[in-house]
Amino acid sequence: MRRWLGIMLVFSLVAGVASGCRQSKPLEKETPAKEVEIPEEIFQGKNMEPQLRVYLATEDSVVTMAMEDYIMGVVAAEMDPNWPLAALAAQAIEARTFTLQKIAEQGTLPGRDAHASTNIEEFQAYDPSRINDNVREAINNTRGLAAVYQGEFVRGWFHAYCGGITATPTAGLNFQGEAPPYCRPVENPCRDYVDDEIEFWSKTFSKSQIRSAVTTIAKEDPGDFPSIEIAEAENGRAVSFKVGQVQVPAAELRLALGSTEMRSTWVEPPSISGDEVKFIGRGYGHGVGLCQWGAKGWGEEGRSAEEIVKAFFPGVSIQKLWD
Repeated sequence: MRRWLGIMLVFSLVAGVASGCRQSKPLEKETPAKEVEIPEEIFQGKNMEPQLRVYLATEDSVVTMAMEDYIMGVVAAEMDPNWPLAALAAQAIEARTFTLQKIAEQGTLPGRDAHASTNIEEFQAYDPSRINDNVREAINNTRGLAAVYQGEFVRGWFHAYCGGITATPTAGLNFQGEAPPYCRPVENPCRDYVDDEIEFWSKTFSKSQIRSAVTTIAKEDPGDFPSIEIAEAENGRAVSFKVGQVQVPAAELRLALGSTEMRSTWVEPPSISGDEVKFIGRGYGHGVGLCQWGAKGWGEEGRSAEEIVKAFFPGVSIQKLWD
């Protein structure tokens, strides 16, 4: 999800949404705003910027950091710092919202005396060395802004490239329980703007890699499986795979195989040749929430940061929490 290197493959993907993916829809009316509170763990006072304890993975230490300084490093790491200002600002709102929602939900990170971590597997990417004037302006323009829905912080999911239409949390993340009403498939112009070398990908795994991953997920060994099929699909994405006789969530298989190796779950039916299993797909990341390449496209087309966020999360409102 987090990086932009890829291998261009010219092929046709069977996806019923392909012809309509590039049409932008008008913004949905937002729900009436309800006040949301800054989590008590980081609250410094009314209209005051929160202070976070951040675990620095490379130094194995915890430091105290102002929220906006932390978000600046996140945005610089998560998105190309030279992209349109509106896209960076939308990413800032989402990164800030993601951070606040996680802290409100769990307080400190499990096993860490910290609210956030620079370890991408634990929280969000963070790289202050990539900060430029564009990123600074995006942060300053959105200072204190977060996306909210009915008095709660939005689950601020984001990813690199959805392939044309975003995924539901169930399909993209194997999210358990009722999915938030503001998080549903959204068509956006990402395919018109994504770099050619990123749009498609392919990866070959050994059958033993697949077998090991499936066994770990399902607690059941599929054996020397003769086939791997897409058991369930949604808008072109695999929701689950049937490996031999064992069915597993596609999102879980992707993580088990490596999210930078199996870049998405928008794939053609996998093919088996001898001991090799080949996946051919489109997209990069889980596909849920804000699509970064789609945000870039809407930014190029003149949408504001708030319009971009509200387009990807229909019905949410933007609230200013501190000056």
